[in-house]
Amino acid sequence: MILPVCLVVLFSLLAPRCRAGCAEVDSLTEAVAGQRFLLGCISCKSREEVPARATVDWHFRPPGQDQFWHIFHYDHPDAAVLHQDFMDRLTWHGTLNPDVQTGAVFLHNVTFNDTGTYRCTFSRVLFLSPTNQQVSVEKEVELTVVAEANRELASVVSEIMMYVLVVVLQLWLIVVLVYCYNKTWDEHEAREARKALKNQNTLLVSKDKCDVNLVPPDA
Repeated sequence: MILPVCLVVLFSLLAPRCRAGCAEVDSLTEAVAGQRFLLGCISCKSREEVPARATVDWHFRPPGQDQFWHIFHYDHPDAAVLHQDFMDRLTWHGTLNPDVQTGAVFLHNVTFNDTGTYRCTFSRVLFLSPTNQQVSVEKEVELTVVAEANRELASVVSEIMMYVLVVVLQLWLIVVLVYCYNKTWDEHEAREARKALKNQNTLLVSKDKCDVNLVPPDA
């Protein structure tokens, strides 16, 4: 019973956690030059059961400037890149239906000129009775482009803990397997000992019968 329990615990620890509902997670803020980067933007509805339709717009402001450039627009199912500096470098990676809640876009082939402020705007219409409700949500991402990725302390600690957990689980499995093997071997030895004792008793009984048959009857 110990080994199956151990396997269940192992699988439960390694299995990915299920994502339920909508969670507003902030975007990362550091991109590496020459790679692609996910500009995250999530706006959850307060009531999931209310039908809605939303469009998403992305704007960009370089450092030292006051005006934002309109660089991307999404109105399901159409996505359009609106600025020449981002042409063929932005792709939609958000919700694939009119009720948009995730407005993320991938920025491909990142350059140092992509450093700046990105603004994500949700324009949502909630279909309520008797009148529809319009909601606008804005979120900003301060993006920094670096030549090489900097590993954060939390990431390093998480990786170390993952390896420690894997090693501990493997050692636990080895201990369980050794325990089960020893227990099985002890049971095998006990069965063999009982069998040998039974055979010995059988031989003794047979010998006693033979001795009785060989004794001549008293005249």
